[in-house]
Amino acid sequence: MKGHTSLRKILILSITILSCLNLNSQQAGRNVSNFNFDWKFYKGDIANGQAVSLDDSGWRSLDLPHDWSIEGPFSKDNYSCTGYLPGGIGWYRKSFVAPKNLKGEKVYISFDGIYNNSEVWINEKYLGKRPNGYISFQYDLTPWLKPGKENLVAVKVDHTLFGDSRWYTGSGIYRNVRLITTPAVHIKQWGVYCSAKEISAESATLSVRVAVQNETAKTVKADVFNYLTFKDDTVAIGSRKVKMNPSEETSIEEELKVVKPELWDVDNPVLYN
Repeated sequence: MKGHTSLRKILILSITILSCLNLNSQQAGRNVSNFNFDWKFYKGDIANGQAVSLDDSGWRSLDLPHDWSIEGPFSKDNYSCTGYLPGGIGWYRKSFVAPKNLKGEKVYISFDGIYNNSEVWINEKYLGKRPNGYISFQYDLTPWLKPGKENLVAVKVDHTLFGDSRWYTGSGIYRNVRLITTPAVHIKQWGVYCSAKEISAESATLSVRVAVQNETAKTVKADVFNYLTFKDDTVAIGSRKVKMNPSEETSIEEELKVVKPELWDVDNPVLYN
């Protein structure tokens, strides 16, 4: 039995790198807010559904995630792998008050997934279209936000071509939505990448790459820190200085060394952060 256990040992160091940014002694954290609540929904197409002046008082109020297909009705005409449920078109709208002071900050709306062919507006400004229904994406709201006032996000979802999958997909904003606020100089969303190298019971080397964005009109200098922790202990720290021109994106790369790492296997599925 011990022999079988040793054969199952997998030399994998499972990790998530925590990265942070220090800019001229200012806090440079990422604020992530739940944006799932208090949406309005209309099943069907409607002209100018993104218009601020549109009266949506008769629309259905709901919280996300939401799938209108699962609500039916069932029909033999809805073939393929939709579960005999309808596709079609739906509209979502949400009003919210933006913070009064947004100076030096960026505000993004992040969707974990919309099925499918989604189009998004902020205060009637068209942000873009995403045909794919599974991948996460985000839009920058900052240029069109009205600080301290009411703002409107509108989303059109077009699943008219419902027989488009070999499994049930549903229809609508079926995953979470978040509002993300960052400083103008920040670590890019999904901008931290890492891979383990030279893994053994004695040591491991982690290669880390961090993408940083400067969305100001000035040249900036910053420090990027990477922390690797295990339970309550910090086992490796790395830092790099970076200088960025106005509206520039750059990446830093470094390696973190771990002595006698805890190796993951099916009997001991330990995780680093």
